[in-house]
Amino acid sequence: MQAVVGGSTALVLFGGLGTQAAFADDGDTTGNSATVHETAPDEVDETDAVEVPSNQVDTEPDIPSTDPGPGNHPGSEYCDPINVYTPTYKGGYHMKGIGVTQSNTNATSRSMTSTFTSTTTGTVGVAVAGHLSTSVQVRIAKIEAKYDVTLSASVAVGISTSSAITTPAHYSTYGKYGVYRLRNQGVSYHYYTNCVTTSHVTVTSYTPHHIGWYIWETKNG
Repeated sequence: MQAVVGGSTALVLFGGLGTQAAFADDGDTTGNSATVHETAPDEVDETDAVEVPSNQVDTEPDIPSTDPGPGNHPGSEYCDPINVYTPTYKGGYHMKGIGVTQSNTNATSRSMTSTFTSTTTGTVGVAVAGHLSTSVQVRIAKIEAKYDVTLSASVAVGISTSSAITTPAHYSTYGKYGVYRLRNQGVSYHYYTNCVTTSHVTVTSYTPHHIGWYIWETKNG
C-alpha cells in the first residue's frame, strides 16, 4: 500500500499480530481508510504523552477523600464512590519505533531494491497524556468495548524481520519498525458519595495494536 505523504511516498507493512487492513489518520474513525499518517513516524506521538511503566498498568488511582459541594444529609442522593473513564474519540494508529530509522539512497537512473532488517528488540507499552482516574487496564477495556478493537498493554518486538521494497531512481527510501498504537481521547473523573464529580479531564492515550514497518520515500535533492 502506498500513499502520498507531504511530498513523499509512504508504504505501511503490517506484521506480528496478523493485521491485514490499512489504518486511517485521526480524522477517520473507521480504521479502514487506505491512508497513512501525514507526518514522519518519529513525529506522530505527542510530546506530552508519558509512557506508563508495566508495573503500574493495573494500578487503580485513589478517590480523593474530600467531598466537594453539598454534604451528605438525610434524604440526599447517594452514589458509590467510583473512578470513571469514558472513551469519546477513536483516532488513528501512530508508530512507536524500535531502533534507528534505516535508509537507502538510489542515486542511479534505474530502480533498485531496498531491504531493511530489524535488528533491535524492545517492548512498547501505553503512553498517556492527562490525569487518568482509572487504571490503564480499565481504560483499555472501555476502548475495546466501545470500538470493537483488540489492544494490548504491552507488545514485545523481536529481531530478524525484513522488508524489501523498490526504490525508484533518484529517490531515497526510509524504514522504521515498531508498534502501531491506537490514539484515543476520553474523559476521566471521580464520583463522590454525594453524587458530585470532579472536573472532567480529557485524557489522550496511545495503546499498542499491531507490529509493522513504516516505510516512506523522498525525492533526492
